[in-house]
Amino acid sequence: MSKPAPRMTTQDLTEGQRPAVVDRSDPGARGGSIGMVLLIALALVGAAVGLLVVGRGSAGPYILILLAVLATVGVFSLFALATGILRLGGKDASNPVLKAVVDEAVDGLLVTDARGRVIYANAAYLAMVEARDADDVRPVERVFIGDPDVSEAVYRLLKAAREGRRSQEEVRVAGLMGRPASWLRLRVRPLGDGGRGSKTTLWTVTDVTRDRERQENIFQELQHAIDYLDHAPAGFFSVDANGDVGYLNATLAAWLDHDLAQVGSGGLKLTDIVSGNGAALLTAIAAAPGEVRTEVFDIDFKTRGGRNLPVRLFHKVAYGADGAPGSSRTLVLNRGRGEGEDPQRAAEVRFMRFFQSTPMAIATVDKAGVVARTNALFARMFQNAQYDASAVAGEPRSILAAVAERDRGALEAAIKNAAEGQGDVAPVDAAFSGSGERWGRFYASPVEEEERDGEAAIVYVLETTGQRNLENQINQRARMESVGQLAGGIAHDFNNVLNAIILATDFLLGSHKPTDPSFQDIMQIKQNANRAAALVRQLLAFSRRQTMRPQVLDLGERLEDLRIMLGRLIGEKVTLDVKHGRDLWPVKADLSQFEQVIVNLAVNARDAMPDGGRLTLRTGNVVAADCATYAYKGLPSADYVLVEVSDSGTGIPPEIIDKIFEPFFSTKEVGKGTGLGLSTVYGIVKQTGGFIYTDSEPGKGTTFRIFLPRHVPVAEDMAFPQAAAPGVAEAPAAEAAPDLTGQGTILLVEDEEGLRALNARGLKSRGYTVLEAGNGVEAIDALAKHGGKVDLVVSDVVMPEMDGPTLLKELRKAHPDTKIIFVSGYAEEAFEKSLPAGEQFAFLPKPFTLKQLVAQVKETMKG
Repeated sequence: MSKPAPRMTTQDLTEGQRPAVVDRSDPGARGGSIGMVLLIALALVGAAVGLLVVGRGSAGPYILILLAVLATVGVFSLFALATGILRLGGKDASNPVLKAVVDEAVDGLLVTDARGRVIYANAAYLAMVEARDADDVRPVERVFIGDPDVSEAVYRLLKAAREGRRSQEEVRVAGLMGRPASWLRLRVRPLGDGGRGSKTTLWTVTDVTRDRERQENIFQELQHAIDYLDHAPAGFFSVDANGDVGYLNATLAAWLDHDLAQVGSGGLKLTDIVSGNGAALLTAIAAAPGEVRTEVFDIDFKTRGGRNLPVRLFHKVAYGADGAPGSSRTLVLNRGRGEGEDPQRAAEVRFMRFFQSTPMAIATVDKAGVVARTNALFARMFQNAQYDASAVAGEPRSILAAVAERDRGALEAAIKNAAEGQGDVAPVDAAFSGSGERWGRFYASPVEEEERDGEAAIVYVLETTGQRNLENQINQRARMESVGQLAGGIAHDFNNVLNAIILATDFLLGSHKPTDPSFQDIMQIKQNANRAAALVRQLLAFSRRQTMRPQVLDLGERLEDLRIMLGRLIGEKVTLDVKHGRDLWPVKADLSQFEQVIVNLAVNARDAMPDGGRLTLRTGNVVAADCATYAYKGLPSADYVLVEVSDSGTGIPPEIIDKIFEPFFSTKEVGKGTGLGLSTVYGIVKQTGGFIYTDSEPGKGTTFRIFLPRHVPVAEDMAFPQAAAPGVAEAPAAEAAPDLTGQGTILLVEDEEGLRALNARGLKSRGYTVLEAGNGVEAIDALAKHGGKVDLVVSDVVMPEMDGPTLLKELRKAHPDTKIIFVSGYAEEAFEKSLPAGEQFAFLPKPFTLKQLVAQVKETMKG
């Protein structure tokens, strides 16, 4: 019985025992036979000799037959060549050197046809698959048919071959080539044009066991190194320029009580592990391109529970060719361990915490202002491009670059004085460089001679931006209040004068016919007096002393009512766009005053767009949580209804935007504005309990934002219907002029003698008996002389000796049912607070006409 042929291994290949190569390629591709050529030549020579023997006369038919046979053979030969049945013999196209290289290749090579049959297999493939002989050669899918994992990989390769694609897989095979396990790299590549129609496929099988073992060894060594680093007695971490911690060893994670799973996934920031402003020290380092910097910092880390941990950092950062910092390599030493056993270390930790945690920025500088050392707050405070520019260029940072150019001279002089040993150097208030308006106060003190190491002075910095902003706000508010008080006082005196002029013109108009030559002059006087009264009302609006008649309003409806009037007001060059928010909350405001606010802002917007543009009115609700998004100073968190008035005009320069609400401030030409438009808007909004802010960019436009408090309706609001907008109420039917005559005794109290005489004259002309008094004391005496019985008291509010509210209190003691009308150039709210709660009285603001006076008197006496 014959023994089976032994299987071949890769060891046999190395020892020279190579198996035979399997080559089942088409034999037709080989060269032709020389014997066949000689046989055809002898046949042709024999035919020619035979024809000669036959003779010329009898050879004709034989020649034709021979030619016919040769022609037939030639035609069939050409047809066979064209169809590929017959091939011309020639030199073998195969290269013996290339064939030897393929046959002797270390990688296993296998060529299969479209049906998966083996066409060629080199010796290395035979050894890898342990083929006994040429008949034992199997394709790849049959070799590994018993291993599910390998079969799955082979299936993917077969699919790629059928689709005309190249592919590669690495598989682990057990029990191959006498090894417990081997790693093979399987490649597949279609031959020919590489498309789906490729008839043959090249398989390459490479033994990569040693490569994988080498990789595993390297991986194991790396794991050991990581394990050593993780459990080293010191902490290590790496942070990039964005403050993301990319690596944290287990020791440091244990110190800080952090989960290592958070590291490297963007879940841990430098600020999560560094206490206070210490992170600014690490991220503020700058160097020249290509430089490697190592800095030592004593700071506090913080654990996840918030406890501080004193550490010393050796922070190494490499900078790229563009100056951008790479990820750091930072060594962390725990200075809190054994602190109680080492008094010197404990003292150093206490000083470090004082130095790094103080709310004052500290830096040591040389005589030129070059910074030597800083604490964490200093690094955070001066993180701006101008301060870091010198460091990027490879030059040391200068503290002078941290302040605005206009203040550098003063700071440089202070540092020079401190460097010369002066102990009492005056502080310097300077603006910080960079974007934004920030200020600080700089203190310079000398360094002791024995302690100097290139350091000439210590500079302490306190940021005063908030303090300066608050001072500016207080000064602005005080200035506005003082101007408002002045305007209110002037308005009161003017109202008395205007009231006298208006009443006098009423008397003159009553005694002159419209055809009289002086009638138009009197009307002109009255019209100018009314214009003056309108200016006074604007002053009162700014000083918030005008009388308000608040009512519940739907701002969306009111703006719609104003749309037509605003369109005419702004002209055809300006496009009006009104956008209403949904479900606007109600507000409580004076309708006429609100309309004045919108009109004043629209007029300003029109004047800012001489060549035309767009005026946009926008409304919307603002909930308390959204107030912070506007970042306006002084805006409390509450529910508001927002009214925006935006234009596309010239804008407001930044240097004057803080003055636009001041009275009589105007950028218009002389005679084209009173300077009271925006101050009136400011006063009305403030008196309504709202806020107004301005955003403007020169050349692009201005936006005024008015925040009016949301009004929550109560029962008494429902009892009073909202007033209709002017011009939209239904016109009443024509009625007879009201009868303003009456009877009764009126006590008239007015300190202005001329105005009192005019008022008394007007009331007497309507049938009333008038008692006159110059102040509250005279009024009480006059009332006593008259027996204490009057039907009505008409009194001014501000008077010498005894004012109106005090007079009312005295009258109520003896005559609790006395009716009274207060007249004043101030707002009703200005004196109402000085009266008892629920006190009943009527009010008539100055200036008023004679008709308004007698109408109010008759209405009050009826009530």
